[in-house]
Amino acid sequence: MEWFGLGKKRSKLGKWLDRRGISQQELEKRSGVSRGTISRLCSDDANTPNFKNAKKIISALKTLDSGVDYDDFWSM
Repeated sequence: MEWFGLGKKRSKLGKWLDRRGISQQELEKRSGVSRGTISRLCSDDANTPNFKNAKKIISALKTLDSGVDYDDFWSM
């Protein structure tokens, strides 16, 4: 079994991925958003994506869970 996020500070997005066993690399591939941006967004809730990247990330996550919404991870 692979352990995701062990010992790292995690954002809501990071914790969501961890609970589902989804790697940041998988989200990077599915969304087309850069590794650095995904890493930043998974490490701290103070980080928010720009509109273009948020749309890509949410679209990718909806293929895994249709109930996912922007507000699950970030505040407007």
